[in-house]
Amino acid sequence: NLKKGETVLIHSAGSGVGSAGIQIAKALGARVLTPVGTEEKEEPAKKLGADHVLNYRTTDFARKARALTQDRGVDIVLEHVGSDTFSKSLTALAKKGRLVTCGVTSGPFVQIDLRFLFVRQHSILGCYMGARSELNQVIRLLEAGRVKPVVDTTMPLAQARAAHERMLERKNFGKIVLKI
Repeated sequence: NLKKGETVLIHSAGSGVGSAGIQIAKALGARVLTPVGTEEKEEPAKKLGADHVLNYRTTDFARKARALTQDRGVDIVLEHVGSDTFSKSLTALAKKGRLVTCGVTSGPFVQIDLRFLFVRQHSILGCYMGARSELNQVIRLLEAGRVKPVVDTTMPLAQARAAHERMLERKNFGKIVLKI
């Protein structure tokens, strides 16, 4: 339910979910903030459409997101990292903000201070895939060239171990494709 003009924080610009999320949010008219882990990922994130790139290793992304919104907070967080970022993602939300979670890369267990949840009227939405109508919307964006798959590198299947290590070391920006 992202609306034109809303501000969204999308984690992990270099991931499949993050890179797609940034492009889709921009295509729908949102302002996009995205945390990244290295300086090398800042420029590619901007090229995807991120309005503000926040290096989470050198700055508190939730505090910076609040500062960039004049302490209002973001309307939506696309949270697919998990326990490492979940609490700060809630902190970054505006009153009546929505956190959409669809992944647990860093772990599935989090603690929530329920007082902030109900006082700030936050919504937490679980998302596993989407409806056919949403898939059709994304296909139209792909066909129009407004959303493009992001490929970091293509490697032969024989280098699957190296590809996996590249991903685990968070050196990729986009998908790693193994060629058969």
